Amino acid sequence: MNETDVTKDGQRHVRPGREATTGVHTGPGVEHVPSAARPARGRGEQAMVPAAEFGSYYGKPIINQPVWESPDIPGYLFLGGLAGSSAVIAAGAQVTGRRGLARVAKVGAAASAALSTVALVHDLGRRGRFLNMLRTFKPTSPMSVGSWILASFGPAAAVAAGSDLTGVAPGIGAAATVGAAVLGPPLATYTAALISDTAVPAWHDAHRDMPFVFAASAVTSAAGLGMLGAPVEERGPVRLLGALGGAAELATERLMEARMGLAREAFDEGRAARYHKGAQALLVAGTLSSLTARRSRFLGAVAGASLLAGSALTRFAIFEAGLASAKDPRYTVVPQRARLEARRTRPSEGPRSNGDHPAAPPTGTE
Repeated sequence: MNETDVTKDGQRHVRPGREATTGVHTGPGVEHVPSAARPARGRGEQAMVPAAEFGSYYGKPIINQPVWESPDIPGYLFLGGLAGSSAVIAAGAQVTGRRGLARVAKVGAAASAALSTVALVHDLGRRGRFLNMLRTFKPTSPMSVGSWILASFGPAAAVAAGSDLTGVAPGIGAAATVGAAVLGPPLATYTAALISDTAVPAWHDAHRDMPFVFAASAVTSAAGLGMLGAPVEERGPVRLLGALGGAAELATERLMEARMGLAREAFDEGRAARYHKGAQALLVAGTLSSLTARRSRFLGAVAGASLLAGSALTRFAIFEAGLASAKDPRYTVVPQRARLEARRTRPSEGPRSNGDHPAAPPTGTE
């Protein structure tokens, strides 16, 4: 074929001149600079093609950025996990006769649930908006399910703590303790589904591992609270939970980051990097201290405070990484181009069923 074909990838069947610098197309809108155009060693030559810069029309974000703000929402994520795991520890301590640990866990669960609700309502702007979320129940919406879990957990945790502190209606208090313990695990982990069910790259790309990170972080924080307030002779179970929870949080977070792809870089920039490094240092210190704090009240308090603070910083790091990844178009554009290129170069497989098509992520937050 002698005539020239002009396509979106350039001209076909045209031999470039001797002085022309050619590029290799690696995907829609991506130009790869060949070795001939790169600066050679020792020659001081300049690259003919500038580094790619990712942007969008009129400088607007490519995806809808989260309207959530700090410290309301990261605090809400942390306090919900602390409340849920504390309720489970309270039930276990009540069954095993550890009254001091049970009281600390019950009060911690009730106070954390109340503060978590306050943080959520403050971010929403008006109390009526939270109440409006309870007008319906939508099983496919993490926000709807989570709102009902929080609204049910709060009163149960408050009754359990009030009964324990006053000694009034111990039977009702015991039943409320069990009810709060049943709702505790969903409360501690539903927020992982809430933020992962968005188009925010650093959150959506971690949807497979985020619930495990949140669960481990919740256990870590509740164990830290127990080590801070429980009598030394009753700290055995929470000391073990603190060590296991801290190690699990570090391991699951490392696995999550390894499977995230490009969006992993958001954890190494700005506030997210500072929170992330601080969380890891505190979790390591708290995990090691909890193993050695057998009879020392001081070491137990240090370990508990380190685990609590490390768990909180984990939530803040994840929150800030999500905001950073939503602002930078690179985290949205580059993976999309890679998927398009893989699809373009994939051998023809014939017609596929609808079930073979990957589901597109939601376009924004709820």
